Amino acid sequence: MDDRTRAFYGSEAQVYANRAGRDPSDRLDLFLAGLEPGASILELGCGGGQDSAAMIARGFAVTPTDGVPEIAAQAEQRLGRPVAVLRFGDLEEVEAFDAVWANACLLHVPRAELGDVLARVRRALKPGGRFYASYKAGEAEGRDGLGRFYNYPDAAYLTGAYGTGWARLDIAEADGDGYDGRPTRWLHVTAERDA
Repeated sequence: MDDRTRAFYGSEAQVYANRAGRDPSDRLDLFLAGLEPGASILELGCGGGQDSAAMIARGFAVTPTDGVPEIAAQAEQRLGRPVAVLRFGDLEEVEAFDAVWANACLLHVPRAELGDVLARVRRALKPGGRFYASYKAGEAEGRDGLGRFYNYPDAAYLTGAYGTGWARLDIAEADGDGYDGRPTRWLHVTAERDA
C-alpha cells in the first residue's frame, strides 16, 4: 500500500471501519465451511474487524492484522483484543496457518510486488491450507476517484501472479460496489496450497 492510500485510510479510519452494511459475506461462510473447527486463520487487512469477529464467534483461532495503525485500532475496539499492524511485505511466518483471509486488501499491492506477497502468503500456510483474496478487476494499475491506488488485475494476470505451488486456484467474477459507492467488477480468488 502506498503512502497516499495509507494516509487516506488513516484519516477515514473511524468512518471506514464502522460503515453501515459491512456485514460478513456469503463468501466468508463458504470459505469457513471448508475448514476444520478451531482452524487457525490469519486475516490480512481486517479493516474494522467485522470478518474477524464472525470467525471468532464461530470458534476459529483468528489472528487479525491491518497495515494501517488507525484502522487496526478501530478493529481492536470491536474485537476487544490486539490487532497487529502488519504490512503485507513483512509477513514472515512459515506454515503457521490453516487459512488466510484477505478480503479487499491485496488489491492495493503494486503489481511489481504482488508475486512476492502471494509467495509470502503461500509460505505462511500449512500444506493444504486455504487462501481467499478479492480484487477490483481492470487492465492496469491506477487510482480511484478517492485517490487510492489499485492494482486492477484481470483473471489472466492473477493466474500468473499466483504462480506455482497451489493445488487449486479458482477465480470467480461478480459485480458489486466499493467504499466509493461505484459499481465494481470483482475478482474472487480461492486457492489451496499444495501438500
